[in-house]
Amino acid sequence: MILVAIVIGCILGALIGMNAPTISYTYSSYLAIAIIAALDSVFGGITSVLKGNFDMKVFITGFFGNAILSILLTWLGVKLNVDIYLAAIVVFVGRMFTNLAIIRRYYIEKWTTKIYKKENKSATKNNN
Repeated sequence: MILVAIVIGCILGALIGMNAPTISYTYSSYLAIAIIAALDSVFGGITSVLKGNFDMKVFITGFFGNAILSILLTWLGVKLNVDIYLAAIVVFVGRMFTNLAIIRRYYIEKWTTKIYKKENKSATKNNN
């Protein structure tokens, strides 16, 4: 089910991307930081699903809250002529790498356990 949603999302994204107008340089930094904030929320959601404590309300509010806060930080930085958005990038990308490490460890452990069980089954059959 999730794989189907990913494929549909990729196809829709590609179709929209080919037909969408180009984002002007003025707004590209706002969009970039919003995408990074949204990706951070997505990786956080995947991590919470794997841990078994996913809550849709927390995910939705974090998704939009992080994106809006990061856009506001970028806007404030532009008004003050200070690159405040770099702080948001450091935080969000750091959290993304942390969540990606948790996801990676989960699947490595799952894969290792599966191989270990398979080896134990074959060893048990050989002993009998």
